[in-house]
Amino acid sequence: MRITSLFRHAWVCVSGLLLLGSCQAQKKAESLAGNPDDNTLLWEISGKSLSKPSYLYGTMHMMCREDVSFSPNLLKALDQTDDIYFEMDLDDASNTLGAIFFMNMKEGKTLKDLYTPEEYDRLSRFFSDSLGTGLQMFQRMKPMFLQAMLYPKFLPCKNMSGVEQELLKVAKNKNKEVKGFETIAFQASVFDSIPYEEQAKELLKGIDSINMFKPYMDTMIRVYKEQRILAMEKLFTDEAFGVSDHTEILLDQRNINWVGQLNKIFTDKPIFIAVGAGHLVGEKGLIQLLRKEGYTVRGILNK
Repeated sequence: MRITSLFRHAWVCVSGLLLLGSCQAQKKAESLAGNPDDNTLLWEISGKSLSKPSYLYGTMHMMCREDVSFSPNLLKALDQTDDIYFEMDLDDASNTLGAIFFMNMKEGKTLKDLYTPEEYDRLSRFFSDSLGTGLQMFQRMKPMFLQAMLYPKFLPCKNMSGVEQELLKVAKNKNKEVKGFETIAFQASVFDSIPYEEQAKELLKGIDSINMFKPYMDTMIRVYKEQRILAMEKLFTDEAFGVSDHTEILLDQRNINWVGQLNKIFTDKPIFIAVGAGHLVGEKGLIQLLRKEGYTVRGILNK
C-alpha cells in the first residue's frame, strides 16, 4: 500500500496606531536557534535578497491527536510570517466540497470493473467485517482514496487528527491568512495519472498485508516524532510500502512546481510553509531544490 503525501493562517502582522495617527514600525524578526544537525522538521529560508526569512515545516497527514504538538520556535516562526501555505487551501470550503466529486473515477469506472469476482468479494468482506461499512457506496471512488480509510486500523488511538488540521487551528487563532499551492482538482488529477488498475492492485495488496503494515506505520510515526528526516526518506521510498514507483508524480514534479511559485511569493512577503514531510527530503526535495535556487536553508531547533 502506498503512502502519499496528498492529503494532506499566517497572520498579517498589522502594526498598531499611535495616538497621533501614525503607524508603529514592524517588530524586527527574532533570530531562531539553529538545530545542531539535520534532525528537525522546521527549516528557515533566507538569503537571495529576502528581507525577512520564511519557514518550511514537514507535516504528517494522520496521527493520534495527543502526538501532535508545536514547539516554541515553530510558534515564533508562525508569528514572524504573513501567510501560511499548505499543499491545498484547507480553509476553502470549495476544496472540501469538491473533494466528494473529484474522488470518483472518470468515465464511469467502478471498483467491480477493476477486480475479478473473487478479489472484489475479498475486498467487500474486509470493508464489512473490519471497517464496518459496505463497499457499495464507494463503487466509483478511486482506490488510492479508499486506502485512507485503512489508516485508523494502524493507529493506537480513537482521537485521530493530522498535523495540518491542528496547525490550522493555531493559524486561525493568530488570524493568519491560509493559502495553498494546489487545488483539489489538481490533486485529483495526480491520482488520475496513476492507472486505476494499478491503484486497485495496491489497495488489495494493502488489505492482504495489513498485519505487516501496522509495524511500518508505528516506525513511521516514531521516526517522524523524532524528526529523523533521513530515516523518513528511506521509509518513504520503501519498495513494499513507499512511493518509489510514483515518486516523480507524487513528489518530485509537485516540488518543482511549488518552488516555481515560491520564487514569486518570497519577493512579496515572508510565509510559513507546511507540507508533508516527504516533500522535504531527497535531492529533489524542497530543501535541496531551494538551495539550488540560491536560498540559504538551515535547520531550526524544534523541541
